[in-house]
Amino acid sequence: MAPPRGPREPSIDRTVEYEEFMKHLAAFHEKRGTTLDREPRVGSKHVNLLKLYRVVNARGGYDAVSAEKLAWRKIGQEFSLGTSNLPALAFNLKSTYYKNLAAYEIATIHQREPPPKAILEDISARGGDLLNRTLENFKPPGVRETGNLANGQDTDGSGDEEHRTPKDEKMDVDEPGSGGRVTRGLRQAPPQRVLFQPDLSSSRQTRHSSGNTHSPQPAAPAPSGVYMYNASSNPNSMSFTIANYEPRPQMPLTLRGVITPSNNPNLFKERVRLVKEATASRLNKSLPTHKGLMLPGTGFDGPNIYIRTLMALRSGIAEEQAYALHHLVKISHERGDKYKFEAFPGLAEALIEKVLEVSSLYYNVQWEISYEDNGPSSEINTLDGMSGTADILQRLKALQLYDAADDVETEEFTQKLTMINEAGLVIRNMAMLEENADYLSKQCPLRDFLCIALKLPHRASVVELKHYALDIAEQLTRYWSLDAEDPLYVSLLEQLDGSDRGAILTTLRAISRISMNLEENNRLKGVPISTVQRISEWTLIEDEELVHACLDFLYQFTAVIENVELMIDQMVMGGLISQLVRLLLHGAKEVETRMMLKPPVKGRGATEVCTVPDDLLEQILKFEEPERSSHWLRACFEEDAESDITQIALWQAYQSRFSQFSTPQRGLLPAAEFIKTVSNTFTGANAQVINGPIAKFIIKGIRPRHLPMDLKGRLYARCLWKVPGNANICGEFLLKPKQMWEHVISTHMHIPRYEDGRFDFTPAATPKYDCHWNGCQKFASTGGNPSPYEVGMHFKTHLPDTSKKAALRAKNNRLIGPDSPQEAEYMTFIWLNTQVDERGDAAGLPLTSALVLRNLARNLPKTTEDDGQGGDSWMRKLFGPVMPKLWHVMAHNRPLANYMADLLAVVTAM
Repeated sequence: MAPPRGPREPSIDRTVEYEEFMKHLAAFHEKRGTTLDREPRVGSKHVNLLKLYRVVNARGGYDAVSAEKLAWRKIGQEFSLGTSNLPALAFNLKSTYYKNLAAYEIATIHQREPPPKAILEDISARGGDLLNRTLENFKPPGVRETGNLANGQDTDGSGDEEHRTPKDEKMDVDEPGSGGRVTRGLRQAPPQRVLFQPDLSSSRQTRHSSGNTHSPQPAAPAPSGVYMYNASSNPNSMSFTIANYEPRPQMPLTLRGVITPSNNPNLFKERVRLVKEATASRLNKSLPTHKGLMLPGTGFDGPNIYIRTLMALRSGIAEEQAYALHHLVKISHERGDKYKFEAFPGLAEALIEKVLEVSSLYYNVQWEISYEDNGPSSEINTLDGMSGTADILQRLKALQLYDAADDVETEEFTQKLTMINEAGLVIRNMAMLEENADYLSKQCPLRDFLCIALKLPHRASVVELKHYALDIAEQLTRYWSLDAEDPLYVSLLEQLDGSDRGAILTTLRAISRISMNLEENNRLKGVPISTVQRISEWTLIEDEELVHACLDFLYQFTAVIENVELMIDQMVMGGLISQLVRLLLHGAKEVETRMMLKPPVKGRGATEVCTVPDDLLEQILKFEEPERSSHWLRACFEEDAESDITQIALWQAYQSRFSQFSTPQRGLLPAAEFIKTVSNTFTGANAQVINGPIAKFIIKGIRPRHLPMDLKGRLYARCLWKVPGNANICGEFLLKPKQMWEHVISTHMHIPRYEDGRFDFTPAATPKYDCHWNGCQKFASTGGNPSPYEVGMHFKTHLPDTSKKAALRAKNNRLIGPDSPQEAEYMTFIWLNTQVDERGDAAGLPLTSALVLRNLARNLPKTTEDDGQGGDSWMRKLFGPVMPKLWHVMAHNRPLANYMADLLAVVTAM
């Protein structure tokens, strides 16, 4: 029978990190004197110990996982152990960690001495609190005395609890066969007690007492002379009844719901009607009929809430308007995505009329809207509802402001202002929907209201309404084309002179979106240079939202040549250019990528089967067939999908290696069984026949190793020392570098030893020591070296590197020959990538900064006023100092590479 394919389980990822972890774990178990199961099996899968170790420690370690209910089942689901008999699989997984990794966790993670193996690995995985388990406070579980409950003995004083670990009663262990979630919550049955049974019989015996069959009979004395009595064995005793008591099964209750006016009014009403009819029929009476009569609360339900609020808003009654605005605020917030003005004609007009009432609170005016096509009205309080009021700002200046000594307001004033704010909030909420925004953009009185709201006096009571007006403007300016003299455009620019961050932010967005949905481009003109200077300075603030709004405005502003010339004449542009260049790497993250320069080279296979070292052969001979041949195959061969070896050559190598150890009791495997063992040892190996004039029988998928491998997966090293006068190398295989060093020092260099075993490195009179390792010429020019210590230390440079930098020095390792595999060579690139959108294109502040810089470069004048030499003096003056940074950004920021290429093309072309 061939060995299983356990060591090649595909569910285990054999990375370098896994092999290093298993190496340290095996060394720990060897030092501790315990057995390590390298690939334990749970259910039908082999468990990756490194993955299990990481998962458990990520949850706090063995004790923390064992203390959590159903934690081991959850971990078992992460390993895809299956769903059948999950409690047993979870307990087996816990036992696997307990036997192989628990002590290693205590020693490495918690830096404490693990408990002795007698109370850890040698016992079951029941219990927990391994960190506090000692020989003094823990008693290994023995055979459970199951008869204590039946015979009525008291177990509270047995002393068993004194030897439990501190968390023994709190552990929630997934044991095989447990009832799972249902039985986990049930309490343990209390220990049985022998009830007190008073002797009710008379102390006087009657003449019939000898014939009483229920009288107690003396029991046979125990061998020790002590009288024993077991009450639970007597069917007539009370203890026997209690021990064998089984509760009566509960009968399921049948519940029926009660019909009430609240849970089912229609059915309740129908039942009441039927009861009344039955009562009337018994009394020979008839019930009164109301046919054709509409009773209160029946018939027409009235308009829905939408029509009700519309009618209430247009009624002009303060109470009705308060009711309507209260519900409209709620509807616009919760149903704003489906509440459209087109479905309710007159709603938008009513809301606009309501918000226009704000002027009457601060000025001596009552606005009226005229929809007559007779041109603008001369009356100051009449607004043009057809095309808007062009002189609205002049009319506002002509109004007289009410005197207000302080912010104390009357109740009537507060109620009116509250309803006006609610109307403004409804318009703001509904304008968030694109269909409503398009509808509102055609309402000319709304533009007049925005100008009125933004021109209200600077008082705390109007701040809320101003913010609603700016939010509305942000959604509607995309549908409007505003020139430099437009009242709304002028009002928006004035908001940039304030100190309210929210108002400034919304205003910048509203201006940047002007005519966005129209075919004509937005040409920002008439912006005061002081405002542009403030916006440029705001880009220095560590406020990403505000900086983004400022850059959007500058992108629109610098698209006009006249605006760029204005900035050049009246602003210091060097600071703005430097800040824009700095923002090109805003939020950049280092991303490392590698490009393959040289593909990996797979080493050539050995031409002959390597010799097994004596120490490894001694270990292999301890196994019986077919394990012995399987371990020999792993030691001398490796998997290679492109290689093959003839079956006869492999069979002959096996015979020549083990024929001398063959006995009648331990013979060699037959050829067929040996070939089957090869296929079971290597998952990728299979026997094939190559047809031809002479059929060729091969094993596809394996090749001989250059160096043998021990049972733990460690490769031996070959001694490459060439004896002078002999062309052949030593060729002896040794496992550890230290063994190789001692072998060369003693066998080839013939350095003597002291009595205590140390080498005598006393220098010789003549330079007789030399290095003959694989053609080394270190001491060839001097004919040797008299110091054996210097030669010995030099020889260590030929040994395998076991330090952390071994991979970097691998190409200089003398043990790697032309037949050895070589790893791929890569070139590493460090990118400073900034924000991207869902399509992977540049986005955010870096993109907008690049676009503003490109606008400036394109629209800069070619010469300065005081230059007179022509050429690109403005370009050199502004972009010359930052050119190295621009090239750096283009070289390292991949999302901005195309935009930076366009910018540099403009800069370098002038």
